[in-house]
Amino acid sequence: MKRDLKQLVDNTRNYIGLLRKKPIEEVYAKLILGGQPGPQLPNYGDDAAVIPWKDGYLLLAADGMMTRLLVNEPYAAGKAAVMVTVNDIYAMGGRPLAMVNVLASGDDAHRSKVIDGIRKGCEKLQVPMVGGHLHPDAPSDAPSLSVAILGHATRLLRSHLAAPGDDLIFAADLNGQVGCHSVVSWDANSGKTPEELIHRLEALPILAEKGWSRACKDVSNAGLLGTLSIMMENSGRGAEIELAVIPSPPELDLFDWMVSFQSFGFVLSVKPENSDLVIDLFRERRIHAAVVGRVTDDRKVTVRNGPESQTVFDFTTDTITGITCPPDQQATGVG
Repeated sequence: MKRDLKQLVDNTRNYIGLLRKKPIEEVYAKLILGGQPGPQLPNYGDDAAVIPWKDGYLLLAADGMMTRLLVNEPYAAGKAAVMVTVNDIYAMGGRPLAMVNVLASGDDAHRSKVIDGIRKGCEKLQVPMVGGHLHPDAPSDAPSLSVAILGHATRLLRSHLAAPGDDLIFAADLNGQVGCHSVVSWDANSGKTPEELIHRLEALPILAEKGWSRACKDVSNAGLLGTLSIMMENSGRGAEIELAVIPSPPELDLFDWMVSFQSFGFVLSVKPENSDLVIDLFRERRIHAAVVGRVTDDRKVTVRNGPESQTVFDFTTDTITGITCPPDQQATGVG
């Protein structure tokens, strides 16, 4: 069924995966802006914390699984817990070192499925689970799972460094299938070997080390347009997005694709002279990549489809996470 551009924008703005980002603003203000000083670089929406270390940076990230996914699809939730944290490290231009977890599950059968999923995720993405904490007496209707990960980078990709005039590149693996049922998702990991998955992910630290991009985010539960918009909010910028050129799989309706959680999906802000280099690197690794828009200086995210256009977010009045890098801090932590 053909649906108009305004419906797509409304669907994106009201998607639960994006709306649940709103409380981040209070947490960020109290714990990051108002938190304890330390060796870390300022964080303006990064997927991982950045700690200068020797000749590079340690990257520290954590993520938790949504309860409905953990209850309804425990094996998938275990795999996803590994995948999302690994993607956070690669999105920063790093490589994972190790993970720990906190699992609360009082049902033996449920807990076993979660653990099997975690183990499979670790095997597929070649990152060891080195410790954690277990709550075996959690109520069966309220399990929880969180994973923390440590990585290392020599050069960084940040969330807040999109610059006016940059191309916006979307890179995704379209060779996959519709994923778990508890959230709209696209699974491009199943059926691939660990070697294939790592070869694909290695594109991110390689392009960071070559200096071809400074800004990147992985497409998570905010969806593609939501993730692009968060990057613009973090950077204090706007964007013009061309809907017709966005790579997408035929198996998913475009509305679902725009809000889909992706096992391999990244958005990057790239100087135009480097765009072909970035796209070629992804394509060599069987990743679909294309310039889908450009960064602007007007703090509005606009999506176009032929002659039609709609504003997705106007950050002079709208907020998603409420995190924006001050203009005088734009060069902070380039790496």
